[in-house]
Order: sequence, then structure tokens, then C-alpha cells
Amino acid sequence: MKKHHTIIIAGAGGIAQAVALILAEWSKVPLTIYIGNRTLSKAKKLAQWIENGITKSCILIPFHISEEGLTKEMKGVFNKGEIILDCLPGTQAPKMAGYAKDYYMHYANLTEYITETQQIIKLAKNATTGFVLQSGLAPGYINVLANHLFLEFCKDYQVHKVDKLEFKVGALTKNAVVPHYYGFTWSPVGVATEYIQDAEVIRDFKKTRLPSLTERATIIIDGITYEDDLTSGGAANLPDALAGKVNILDYKTLRHPGHYPWIQEQINNLATFEKPIEALQQIMEKQIPHIEDDQIILYVAVQGKDKNSILRRREISKQILPQKVGKHQLRAIQTTTATPIIQCAQMLLESRYKGTVLQSDIDPKSFLNGNFIVPVYGNI
Repeated sequence: MKKHHTIIIAGAGGIAQAVALILAEWSKVPLTIYIGNRTLSKAKKLAQWIENGITKSCILIPFHISEEGLTKEMKGVFNKGEIILDCLPGTQAPKMAGYAKDYYMHYANLTEYITETQQIIKLAKNATTGFVLQSGLAPGYINVLANHLFLEFCKDYQVHKVDKLEFKVGALTKNAVVPHYYGFTWSPVGVATEYIQDAEVIRDFKKTRLPSLTERATIIIDGITYEDDLTSGGAANLPDALAGKVNILDYKTLRHPGHYPWIQEQINNLATFEKPIEALQQIMEKQIPHIEDDQIILYVAVQGKDKNSILRRREISKQILPQKVGKHQLRAIQTTTATPIIQCAQMLLESRYKGTVLQSDIDPKSFLNGNFIVPVYGNI
């Protein structure tokens, strides 16, 4: 940040850790950061962790977010805050967005949950502040990058429509072992949700829905073989924004070869469960370990004919590894998720956005070359 702001972080998990640490360490001026959580002791622990890990001055204040509704403490914090960065589970997003609107704060969240996102879009329709939704890695950064590649392709080749726009992300371990060929590097419930819920795509230039895990394919990125498949949430609003302009558009999740056949076998056994997401989460957590040493692989490609009917294709791929921020080492999933929401926060605080701001509304070049984005993702 270029000047002092009072920022509220809702949540005290791994992404909230990264958001608070990066804000404190990389901002040009000291900030006031309130860290709220449904368990106060976790908020206090996080504030202390940040204090121990930064090399710059920062005011860190933990507070309790009550599940019973507004408290006097919460009202006091919300009256001082300029923006809420929502790092809580997606189910809490409409409630936190409601607080932001009621107290005239900006708001940004990370959730890939489609229903909750639609609720906030309605809530923020007449807001006097800005609400950036789905502003993490995927959805988030990957959608801005995909939109950027699409726009540049159309401009350079003087066309208005393309055949394909595909974008993919994998939060992966460096190694993979039988039988699941996977390790948790982020939320198990998030993984289960994206495998079970439908994916939004474009087919024949029209937005539609397809069941997740129904279009598995093999792809080689920088010489390494992965499998990809449809999963929910990652497309953000691009199926709406680019309908009529792209013949085939989809977001797919990258995995090591062997994982998707294993996960499909588990899903095939869920027919009798009333809550398949919870059931799949439990199955996975019994067999799949959590692994700290992670990597993020991302890939975006656009394909179509130029004005002379020559078939063209453009691609961007990146591998992002763990990174030291201040005195702490952050996992790749932490930095790649935290920096986009922080960049969105700076955009809201330094501009005049009102109402809902979706991924296609963000200026790609300024965002992708933002001062929080570049140290993690590099320049475009």
C-alpha cells in the first residue's frame, strides 16, 4: 500500500496468515491490520506470528468474530475499517459481505462457491463501496490472465472471436505416490467441493454447465505430463463475459497422472450418501496426507484463426514455488492466493469502485503488473 489504511482480515488460517504477513512486510507505509476470527485465540496467535515475522512496523489487533451476530467489539472494528479481506470459509461470505455493506467498507473474498457469489452480487448491487469477488488464485488471478491473453490475441490478430480459451491451475506436491497420487496443499473441503459441483463452461459460444470430472485429458506443460479435468468454480465470470466470443472455454484443475482415476472410483461409491461433498472429504482425509512443500502450476492458452484464416495459438505457463516473506517461509498456495486479493484491495482503496467487481471488470495489465503480484507471479 502507498499510504496508511485500516484493513480487516476475516479468518486466521493459512491464507489469512499470508495476507497479513505480505501486507505488513511489502506495503510502503505502516498499516493498521485487524485480524478477526471465530476463535479469538487463533486470531491472537496469528497476530503474534506476524509480529515475530515482519521486519517493518505494523499495528496488529486481534478481535473476535461472533457467530451469534454483531457485538460491541465488532461494531467498533467495523466503524474503523476501510475494507474486509474475507479469508473465512465460503459459507460465511454473504454474512461478511453484509457487514461490509452496512459499515460502508470495501470487500474482497476468495471463495469459488457459486451460490454464495450470486448472493453477494445481489447484495452489492446498490453499494457505495466496491466488492471484488473470487479474487484468489483460481478463481482470481488465472481469470484475469486468461482474459488478458484473449484480449491481446484479438487485438494482435484483428479478430473478435476465438475457437478456444483454456485455463488450468494445479496446487500440487512435487512428488506423488500410489494410490491417490496427491497430497493436500490447501483446504480438503475446497477440493471435495470442486470435484462434486458442476462446472460452468462455454460450448458453441454459449454458457452452460457440465458435471465436473467429465472431460479428462493429458497435457504436457514445460515438458512434464499432467492430467486435467473440469472442476467447479474456477471459471469465475468469464463464461458470462465471453459468451458469444469464444467457441470453447473452460477451467480445468491439473493433477499428477493417476489421481483422477482414483478419485473417480471414490466418487462412484458415494451414490448412497446424502452429503457427497462431506463424504468425499472424509474419504480423502483418511488416505491423503497434508504436505507443506508444494508448487503451483498454471497454464493459459487461446487458439483461433487470425484475419487471414491462419490458425494461431498463444500460451502462458508458470511454476511457482514456496517463497520467504519477512522471516517466514510461505507455501506456494499461500502466496499465489494472498497476493491477488491484496492487489484487489489496493485497487479498491486507491480507486473509486462501487458495487460488484468481477474478474472481467479488472484492467488486466495494471493488475497483472501490480506491485504485490509481480514478486510472486513475475511480469507479463
